[in-house]
Amino acid sequence: MNIAIVCYPTYGGSGVVATELGKGLAAREHEIHFISYKMPSRLTASYDRTYFHEVEIPSYPLFEYPPYALSLASKMVEIIEYQNIDILHVHYCIPHSISGFIAKKITNKRDVKLITTLHGTDITVVGNDPSFLPVTKFGIEVSDGVTAVSDYLKRQTYKEFDISKEIQTIYNFVDTKLFKRVKNDKLKKTFASEGEKVISHITNFRTVKKIESVIRIFKIILEKINSVLLLIGDGPDRIKAEVMCREMNICDKVKFLGKQEGIVDLLSVSDLFLMPSETESFGLAALEAMSCEVPVIASDVGGLKELITEKTGYLIDKGDIEGMAKKGIEILSDKDLKDFLSKNARKRAVDFFDIDIIISEYEQYYERIKKTFTSF
Repeated sequence: MNIAIVCYPTYGGSGVVATELGKGLAAREHEIHFISYKMPSRLTASYDRTYFHEVEIPSYPLFEYPPYALSLASKMVEIIEYQNIDILHVHYCIPHSISGFIAKKITNKRDVKLITTLHGTDITVVGNDPSFLPVTKFGIEVSDGVTAVSDYLKRQTYKEFDISKEIQTIYNFVDTKLFKRVKNDKLKKTFASEGEKVISHITNFRTVKKIESVIRIFKIILEKINSVLLLIGDGPDRIKAEVMCREMNICDKVKFLGKQEGIVDLLSVSDLFLMPSETESFGLAALEAMSCEVPVIASDVGGLKELITEKTGYLIDKGDIEGMAKKGIEILSDKDLKDFLSKNARKRAVDFFDIDIIISEYEQYYERIKKTFTSF
């Protein structure tokens, strides 16, 4: 098939999943056309049968805000018509599904199918805003197919938008051949001294990720376990986190690494992964940690319940800092427990969330949607 994939190019989960999906589909000899306003962050090299099309946004004094949704729709029309697209797969509902609908109405290629994948905040935060709610609902309804990255997100979508559209759960995934633990003593020594444990957290430093909770959990663990904390990523709450570490006098134990490409190497030197989020529609970073044999302690919220089991880590009540710290100390002080959780975390990633399993589900879904009648 010829598939156009529309996504945000940032380090967030929706962009990562969209990019990895495209690369995986290309490896199965589909032709993939990425459409976005800049190169996706995970599209770091040249891949066979993959093409990138940049959306050019006009600068004109009349427009106080650039009309990205319309520029995107115009680029979609171009790609649909000249690249013979079968599937237009948009990730994150707003504004991508609306732009896709406009493009379908404009183009003469009536058999192209619009599929929208819901990732989380496009439903629970952006889409639920009164100013966006009717548009989000419309974008879902006019899509030929709709998928969600967890059963939790599917339930939330039905609840918030009162829609009749069928939504299929297709989980996020990880390339377990790439995300696997590798021995790198040299890298570990750059962060931790002999005997120190390494705790990690991958974040966009936004409020929902509860970075202050990560630091408080670590501070309690540090009182019992000689350890360091790796904070990977960047975002608006980073300065607040840095100030917090200074006030707690733990700056020498907390490493702010910023955005990193070598996630596998960093997870491979980690002994524990923390995710005390306010909510998570799935928890892609946790899955990547599990694939690298890192036990996860996370909030018992959202789609994390569908990912983490009692054999791979711990789900603790949201906001229970003491409870998460207690379990962290337990794991880091008991080698047999840590090894048990690490082994099972990897096994669960391989058995249920490997890229080959999930891409096959997407291929089957594409084939089913291609046979459906388009009413719009």
